Amino acid sequence: MKAIQLEKPEHFRIVDIEETPPPSPDEATVRVHRVGICGTDISGYLGKMPFYSYPRIPGHELGVEVLAIGENIRHVKPGDHCSVEPYLNNPSSFASSKGRTNCCEDLRVLGVHCDGGLRATFNLPARKLHISKSLSMEQLALVETLAIGCHAVNRGNPQTDETVLIIGAGPIGLSVMEFVKLTKAKTIVMDMNEKRLAFCRDTMKIDHTITARGDGSELKELEELTDGHLASVVIDATGSNVSMSNALHYVGFTGRLVFVGITTQLISFEHPLMHRREMTLLSSRNALPAEFKRIIKLIEEDRINTRPWITHHTDFDSLIGDFPSYLKPETGVIKAMVHIDCNL
Repeated sequence: MKAIQLEKPEHFRIVDIEETPPPSPDEATVRVHRVGICGTDISGYLGKMPFYSYPRIPGHELGVEVLAIGENIRHVKPGDHCSVEPYLNNPSSFASSKGRTNCCEDLRVLGVHCDGGLRATFNLPARKLHISKSLSMEQLALVETLAIGCHAVNRGNPQTDETVLIIGAGPIGLSVMEFVKLTKAKTIVMDMNEKRLAFCRDTMKIDHTITARGDGSELKELEELTDGHLASVVIDATGSNVSMSNALHYVGFTGRLVFVGITTQLISFEHPLMHRREMTLLSSRNALPAEFKRIIKLIEEDRINTRPWITHHTDFDSLIGDFPSYLKPETGVIKAMVHIDCNL
């Protein structure tokens, strides 16, 4: 069986791997139909993802079909179409015992710590499969991206009468927007890229956007939009240490700052501002099983429109050549989707 492996930063290759063995009692064998390309894949490609290990078969945003199940499995069956929760936790770990399977001490994420979905088939714990009887494979592959935003919003817990500032209008920022809108909180988006902000206004129906110019005008605009109170919740989805260090200035009194992007660089800020406003600083990692189930239901009910998300398509044989274009904002990539051929 063929797979695409990221041998080292900026170097993909097609490799031959062993065929998938029969599943163990608690596993399922899945056929991969769609793989979404996300910021983690790009960071891994650039060598900027701190949790990434090489060589690695990427791919954790997956739409799959169940081919076979182990003898202990009852909740899925061959033929089921599923989204994959790619966070392989140890159920006996301390974090898992607290219901925080997303940040287990022994966590392995498909396509990051262990091999992911850029191959035809593989085995995984069946408990990580979330079924839908109506979603397309592309929609199922989008669930994980949306789950990252869902979890970040849950961490910030915005209320209807509050204002949320989302910094960064890439795919993760867009997923954050989807769930902030569901809270009915006032939503403001900040980004440097005018095309992305236009997409937020025209497609995501965000009423208020701020262009990040780096000249201090952003704070003034935010003050005008919030009657001087700034944001109750700020969610930084940039992965930029500069943006994350500066995000504190946009948080109002008693506000919450959520870091959903990740950086290997130092984040620093002056403490008195945080202390004076009694802010809460939160991180957001991955997502929880209930959030996957919620998202599938929301898409099935057409409360989340996935149609604008997928802007680029490629297949297994073309991905290596196409991938560098996904690093360029001018190509207009929001979500690239890889079609996997079952005959690999």
